[in-house]
Amino acid sequence: MLNYIKNFRNDEDGAVTVDWVVLTAAIVGLGIAVLTSINGSVKTTTQATSGVIATAHTAIKW
Repeated sequence: MLNYIKNFRNDEDGAVTVDWVVLTAAIVGLGIAVLTSINGSVKTTTQATSGVIATAHTAIKW
């Protein structure tokens, strides 16, 4: 029984999985933080581009 406990304690098979889960969670968290921080700028740029396209479309006479 003591041998079984020692082997169980020294077993590191699942440690890599835990590392990957933590790294993946960190990457997802950073991605969300980046998207949240640039959200306002993207909206402003999209609205400005939409205005330019609408103006250019009405200025062209076919």
